Amino acid sequence: MNLPPFYNHLYSYVTGNSEKTEQKRGEERGKERRKDKLDMATSDKLVHMVTRNKYLAQVGSKITTILFVWALFNQYIPHQLRINIRRYFQGLVNWIHPLIQIKFNEFPGERLSRNEAYLAITRYLSSSSSKQAKRLKGEIIRNSKIVLLSMDDREEVVDEFEGVKVWWSSGKTSSRPHPFSPNPSIDERRFFNLTFHQRHRDLITGRYLNHVIQEGKAMKSKNRQRKLYTNNGGMWNHVVFGHTASFQTLAMDPEKKKEIMNDLIAFSKAEEFYARIGRAWKRGYLLYGPPGTGKSTMISAMANLLGYDVYDLELTSVKDNTDLRRLLIEISSRSIIVIEDIDCSLDVTAQRKKTMENDGEEEEKAKVQKHAKEERKPSNVTLSGLLNFIDGLWSTCGGERVMVFTTNHVEKLDPALIRKGRMDKHIELSYCTYEAFKVLALNYLKLESHPLFATIDELLGEINMTPADVAEHLMPKTNSSEAEPCLESLIRALEAAKGVASLKAKEEASVVDDN
Repeated sequence: MNLPPFYNHLYSYVTGNSEKTEQKRGEERGKERRKDKLDMATSDKLVHMVTRNKYLAQVGSKITTILFVWALFNQYIPHQLRINIRRYFQGLVNWIHPLIQIKFNEFPGERLSRNEAYLAITRYLSSSSSKQAKRLKGEIIRNSKIVLLSMDDREEVVDEFEGVKVWWSSGKTSSRPHPFSPNPSIDERRFFNLTFHQRHRDLITGRYLNHVIQEGKAMKSKNRQRKLYTNNGGMWNHVVFGHTASFQTLAMDPEKKKEIMNDLIAFSKAEEFYARIGRAWKRGYLLYGPPGTGKSTMISAMANLLGYDVYDLELTSVKDNTDLRRLLIEISSRSIIVIEDIDCSLDVTAQRKKTMENDGEEEEKAKVQKHAKEERKPSNVTLSGLLNFIDGLWSTCGGERVMVFTTNHVEKLDPALIRKGRMDKHIELSYCTYEAFKVLALNYLKLESHPLFATIDELLGEINMTPADVAEHLMPKTNSSEAEPCLESLIRALEAAKGVASLKAKEEASVVDDN
């Protein structure tokens, strides 16, 4: 409706004041609600603080009670009863937490030398950690080009042995040096933790740990570079042993090779057997045969198969038995001791034999040997000293040793030197057979069969030729040489040798007829 202006102004004034009044009331109600919420929050905090203080007071009271009871327990409970109570309490703890931990420190005690067990475990875990761990460390093995991977700090891997799972974890401890220490760097010591269930204690602490240590040592021997030692007077010098010969490439009968390999492997795993029968852990091999039949190559193949170092003992440079014993003491375990051409080394081969008659050839040979002895430095090593070196009391200094003698004339050796127990296995390396030829053809020419093989088989059955001579004919003369010319060269050499042998046989037959 239409009102006068005065009334309109009055109406607006009244309604405007009402709206402002309502707005003020709303603000006051909001302030009251916020105040109530603040009061409630403050009240909750106070309640929480009171509750926490009550809880801490209760915990403190319980700890005080426990300490009081523990003091009474130690003071008034009889010693034997305390032992029984502790035993039952420990049983309860073991039932709740049945896992056992064994710690292997990198440096036991003072930092002088690394723990052999720690090193063996590192090598053993290298294979499993490289597959399971997400963070790895790599290092070059000493005297080798192989990179050894191991798990980084605070990593864990799982291993299984005879159906039992164990957990290996790595870690390290750091300690700051004394302020006045000459070495201001932080001292870090690493360790391995082995965790397993307590019901497997005997298995883990017995067979499993022994398995880990043995495997770690075997990996060390496998990965490291082998050494070839030679004696200069009473001292050993060495170079890296780089011969790549193996039984797979050795030119000899496959069955004979397999027999020798099985014998060597059985020896390398027979530590407990030798300890049980009361014998030194050693084995002797006598290799004999004409020159060029592969005796030295056989020794290299033996070293590569077993992973042993080679000690090439030159008897003529040993002054006396005392020096011989000193050299023996310095020889490490897992080694092959070689005396090559022992029939030419010293007067120990047949000095206990008496020859009734000598022909002109033997007398001439004796003169040559006497002249050679006069030119070289004299050696006072005796047969008894050498025998004591082989299987006497001094032979027990060290274990896992293979003794190898080589000779071109086995019939000239003193029987006491090569009897069983000293030279346990006599291996004849003779002239090249057809089976040995096939190995050489595969090695040199990559041939498994060829039409000319039949001719070579027939000729090798009639003519004696050493594997070294056969290999020389199979050796390609140029990079582009084909296999057939090499085989033809071998056939011509065999036929020529056959002709010479036939002519010699006719001459000998005619001499017999004339007599």
